[in-house]
Amino acid sequence: MNQDWEDRVAAAWASFDDYPQERAHEFRALIDALVAELPDDSPLGPFERACAWDSTGHSDKAVPLYREALARGLTGYKGRRARIQLSSSLRNIGQPEEGVKLLTPELDGPSDELDDAVRATLALCLSSLGRDREGLSLVLGALAPHLPRYQRSMANYARALVDPEA
Repeated sequence: MNQDWEDRVAAAWASFDDYPQERAHEFRALIDALVAELPDDSPLGPFERACAWDSTGHSDKAVPLYREALARGLTGYKGRRARIQLSSSLRNIGQPEEGVKLLTPELDGPSDELDDAVRATLALCLSSLGRDREGLSLVLGALAPHLPRYQRSMANYARALVDPEA
C-alpha cells in the first residue's frame, strides 16, 4: 500500500492506548476500516486484523489471520513480525510446539531489530514445553550484547546452559 495508508495505520496504532478494554471493539473497527481500503488479496489486511485481535486479548482469533497473511505472501519485516506474533499467539492458545517450529528457523535468518523478539518469544514457547534451560540460554544470549559489562561471560553462560562442554 502507499505511504499515506501506512501513516494512517501507524497513527491508529499510536492511538491504541486510548481504547480501554471495554472499547476494544472500536479499535478493531478502526483497523477494519483501514483494511477495507486494501485489495482483497493483500496480505496486509489479515496481518493488521490479526494484530488488532491479538492486541485486544484474542489470540484465538488472531492465529488464523496471521496464517492467512503469511499464506498470501507477507514477507520482509512484517512477515517476520507475523511469525513472531503468530508464535506468541500459538503459545497463548496451548500450541507452543508449533511456535517453536515456526521461530527456530528465524534464528538463522537475516538479522534485524527483531532478533531479540524472536529469541524472547521462542524462549517463552520453549518454557511452555518445559525446556526452560534452552529458553534461558536464548534470553541470556540476546541480553548479553546489551550489557555494559560481562558480555563475554553472559554469552558463555548462555551456551553452557545447553552445551555443558562449551
